[in-house]
Amino acid sequence: MSTSATPSQKVVPVLSSDTAGPLGAIHLPRLWLKLSLASAGLLPPDYDECGSGFDQMTLSDLGLDRQKTMDYVRTHRPRYMQFEEWVLEQNGGSISPDRIEKHNAAVRGYNHDDEKAAKMRDASGIKNVDVLDAVTLNTIEDLDDIYEQIPRK
Repeated sequence: MSTSATPSQKVVPVLSSDTAGPLGAIHLPRLWLKLSLASAGLLPPDYDECGSGFDQMTLSDLGLDRQKTMDYVRTHRPRYMQFEEWVLEQNGGSISPDRIEKHNAAVRGYNHDDEKAAKMRDASGIKNVDVLDAVTLNTIEDLDDIYEQIPRK
C-alpha cells in the first residue's frame, strides 16, 4: 500500500540509531531516512538533515563525504538498498566487518553529556538516572514527538 504525504505534513524519523541494514552498519538506515525526508521537504524543522552527531560519525566511519552523500540522496532519491550499494561503491566495493563493528560500538557507546541527558530524561519521564546513552534517549524523544502528532479524540 502506498500513501503520499501532503507537503504540509512532517515525518518524524522514528527509526532507532541502533537499526542496521544488511551491511550491518547501525544508524545508516536512519541517516538515509533523514536525508530522504529532508530532500522531499518532509523532515520536521527541529531535525538536522545531516547533523554533527551520529550522522557525522556514520559518514566519517564509513568513509563518506557529507556533501556528496547529501547530494546523492537529493538527486537520485535511492531506496535504502540502493543507498547501501552506493555506500559500498564509495568504499571500493566493501567495508571490513571490523570497521563496521568499530563504528557500531562507537554509536552504541556514545552518551549525551549529563545536562543534556537529564533534560531529555525529564522531558520524556524517564526516571532511571542511569539512562545516558544517546541511542535510547534519542529514540524515546522521537517516540514522544510521534505521540504529539497523534490526534486526540
